[in-house]
Order: sequence, then C-alpha cells, then structure tokens
Amino acid sequence: MTIIITLVLILLALIGTPLYLIIAAIPLAGNFLQGGSAASSAIIIGEMFDRLTSSPTLLAIPLFTFAGYALAESKTPQRMVTLTRALFGWMPGGLAIVALLCCALFTAFTGASGVTIIAIGGLLFPILVNEKYSEKFSLGLLTSSGSLGLLFPPSLPIILFAIVALNNFSQLQTAGIELPDAPTVDNLFKACLLPGILLIEMLSIYSIQHGLAAKIPTVDFNLKNVVPALRAALWELPLPVLIIGGIYGGLFTPTRAAAVTAFYVLVVEVFVYRDLSLSKDIPRIMRESMLLVGSIIVILGMAFALTNYLVDLEVPQKILGFMETFITNKYVFLMMLNIFLLIVGCMMDIFSAIVVVVPLIMPIALQFNVDPIHLGVIFLLNLEIGYSTPPVGLNLFIASFRFRKPVIKLYAATIPFLIILLIALLIVTYFPQLSLWLVK
Repeated sequence: MTIIITLVLILLALIGTPLYLIIAAIPLAGNFLQGGSAASSAIIIGEMFDRLTSSPTLLAIPLFTFAGYALAESKTPQRMVTLTRALFGWMPGGLAIVALLCCALFTAFTGASGVTIIAIGGLLFPILVNEKYSEKFSLGLLTSSGSLGLLFPPSLPIILFAIVALNNFSQLQTAGIELPDAPTVDNLFKACLLPGILLIEMLSIYSIQHGLAAKIPTVDFNLKNVVPALRAALWELPLPVLIIGGIYGGLFTPTRAAAVTAFYVLVVEVFVYRDLSLSKDIPRIMRESMLLVGSIIVILGMAFALTNYLVDLEVPQKILGFMETFITNKYVFLMMLNIFLLIVGCMMDIFSAIVVVVPLIMPIALQFNVDPIHLGVIFLLNLEIGYSTPPVGLNLFIASFRFRKPVIKLYAATIPFLIILLIALLIVTYFPQLSLWLVK
C-alpha cells in the first residue's frame, strides 16, 4: 500500500497537480498508513491552522506584497531609472549599475523576480542596447539581476524563512533539543544586508570593467539633470529609509513597518503622483497581489502540517545519521548544502522551496554547528542564484518570454554573472562574520 500511495503522489506531481495538494497529502497518507483515524487527520489539520494563525509576522506578507505591486504598476520604475541614471551615468558601466540598483529595489519590494524582469527589464533592455551595451551582456545582466533584491528588506522570502524556521524551532524544542537563538525577521533583515551589498558591489565591478572594455560612452555629471530627477522621486526616496531605518532603529516591528509602507505607498501613488486610480487600479492591484499571497499562505499552511509529521517520524535525525556516514565536518556539509540548494533553487520557486526544504535541513545544520541565521542567508542566496541557473531556472524562461529570445541564448548570457554570484556565495558561506556582524 505504501508503494502504491507513493507512486500515486509522484504521478500527481508529474502531471502538474498543485504543490500544496501534494504537500498536504503526504502527512494525511502517512497517518492513514499508520492506522490513524479521521479524527487524528483532523488533529493534523487543526495543528496546521493553529501554527499558521499564531504567527505574528504573517500579516507583513500581504502588506509588503501590495506595496510592491503598487510601486511596480505606477511610474516609480521610470522615476528611479531617471534618478539613478542622472547620479551614475558618468561612470563607466553606469547604466548597468542603474539596472542593478533598480532591479534590487523592486525585487525587494515585490518578492517576485519575474515581476522585476517584466517591469524593469522591459524598460531597461532597449536603453542598454541603445547605449551600445552588447545584447548578450544586457540579457545576462537583467536576467541575473531579476532576483538580486531578495536579500534586502522587506523581501518576502526573508519573512517567510523566519516564519518557517520559527515553527521548526518550536517543533525541535518540543522534542527536547537544545537550540541557539531563533532566526527572527529582524535578525535576518540585518544578516542579509551586507551579503546583498556584496553581490551588488561585485556585479558593479564587472559592469564597470565591461563598460571600459567595450568603450561604452558616458555622460557628464550635471546637477541640472539630478535636481529635477530628485524632485520627481522625492516622495518615493524615503521608502527604504522608512523601512530599514524603522526596523533597525527599533521604531517598528516588521508587521508595523509593512502597514506603514502599504499606507504610505497608497497615499503617494494615488493622491500625490496620481499614477494610480483609487477606483480602477487599486482593486485590480489588490486582487493580483493577493493571488500571490494566497498561494504562499496555502503552501505555508500545508508545509506546517508536513513539518509536524516529519518531526514526529524523526526524519531529520535519520537523514543526519545517513549524512554523518559520508560527511565528517561542517565545511564539507556547507559545500554539499550549496550544491543541493542550487538544484532546488532552479527546480522550485523560492516560496515552495522554503516551506518544504527548511524543516529538513535546519536540524541537520544545527548538528553541524551552523548558525541558523547564517544558514538563512546561505539558503536565500542559493535560491536567488538558482532562479538564473540553467537548465530550468525560472528567470531564464521569464526573460526568454519577455525579451523574445531563445532560452539557449539566455544560458550563455547569464554564465559570467553566475560565476560572479557563485564566488559571492562561497564568500558568504565560509565567512559567516559577513552575515552575523550586524546581528551579534
């Protein structure tokens, strides 16, 4: 019977059954095979909703998602491009740096790299080509940068990782396992900041080198261009300061920061800039953004039930026992973890990967003395890179659709950027101080 149910679940996954149904079916099928009753299945479902609704950070997800979608639907991308171009256009590779910064900003707010590639990539690609950047470089830059902001507040994957990790910690504490400090949203925001800056710096250096080698023309710095651009973006510039400064300064919890951000964006885009109509655009944006939120919350709830089931069966401990046969130290474990997560990152979307994989690797990482906050940074960075990793990284196909180029061409275009990102990954992995300096 076990083999039959397993084969059925695999078949359902292969034919495209929604992931949340597969996740939910595993603990229910396991309960049935172990002789559980309908009442015990109801208890599993009840625990799932109890843990889901008791998470104080959960409310931040829909609020930040709405704010990000509203910014993407307004003329904020054009204003940000104009401003950053006026500030950095004098540098060799300045327009490429503009693309990096703009992509990072919008991915941080939307939490979805596909939105960034479609909105920002579609805006910047013709500009890059017109400014004499090669088509290959431009495609690689925009495809790789689509997920660049996932390490910056208020990134939804950071919030989601914290929620899943805290649930996992609760389960491990119930099992009597001694644990270090849990990776809260606040700590993860701080821990991801320097690694995120490192990625932008390394990609910026490569962009400058490309600009010099290709003799890309630059424009003189002129205050006459900067001042109007600053005035145009005046109401949107305080947003990063409001969020990062408010959370790091202790003024806001992440949930309150999300509420303030959503309200501020609504007022600015509807009543100040009037880019969006309160009666026509806002209901549509709310509907579109909540579709993403709904899918995240459904998967999250089902994953909590799966986590409870796996912990009860001591699955992480059994995996650890198997791995200890082949892996003898922390550094080899981290290397194997990176390889595994890169594969996961190009096969699954980041939200599904977090809720499915974190409960499996967290107990194992703790046994190898990997700090859970450092683990969160490694985890998110791997999945960020996985978005653009051939052969099936999601960003490759989104960029292929958006720019109307063969996906094979995107493979070749992203390789130099992937090499840089992988070097950054090794630095972040083996120098945990970079992640933990602002936290501890």
